[in-house]
Amino acid sequence: MKNGLLALNIVLLVAVGVLYFLHFSGDRKQTASAPAVKADGKHDPGQCRIAYFEMDSIESAYALVKDVKAVLDRKEGEINNELARMERDFRTKAAEYQAQAVTMNQTQSEMAQRDMQQRQQTLQTREAQLRQEYQVLQANKQQEVRKKIEEYLKGYNANGTYTYIMSYEPGLFFYKDSAYNITGELIRGLNADYKPAAKK
Repeated sequence: MKNGLLALNIVLLVAVGVLYFLHFSGDRKQTASAPAVKADGKHDPGQCRIAYFEMDSIESAYALVKDVKAVLDRKEGEINNELARMERDFRTKAAEYQAQAVTMNQTQSEMAQRDMQQRQQTLQTREAQLRQEYQVLQANKQQEVRKKIEEYLKGYNANGTYTYIMSYEPGLFFYKDSAYNITGELIRGLNADYKPAAKK
């Protein structure tokens, strides 16, 4: 009985060993180093490699982004200064009319009221116009940064190493393998490309 069980265990052990060998010694032609590319230059749909970069690092280290922030901050400062000046002028005029109110007749009082309404409307219209200009400038500058990143990544991935290159932002991905993080290379390349333009 013991000999029978021993023989059965040996047979099962050999069978498991053979299955293990057959399973793990298969053809290793596919590697993770690069996706398979067909003769027509298209990727094998079975292969997909995704790289990512951290957008917050790009925003803090890319020279173009720093320059864009400086332009936007300067524009916002100009807007705030102009609106503050207009508001001061409005309050000064309101104080003048209020001081003269006791000596004004009905017609003068109505004219002063219309003048203040017109000034208020002008202030509100100008504020809306300036805010709109700022939003357009901000959108254009953001598009400029995005376009520069996209253009650089096209050249960076000219050999087709990656199927997708994504911007990592917290809350969007639940897992990331840092082996596919190209942030450092991207920052170095973007800044190298941007420097000649900055010297012009």
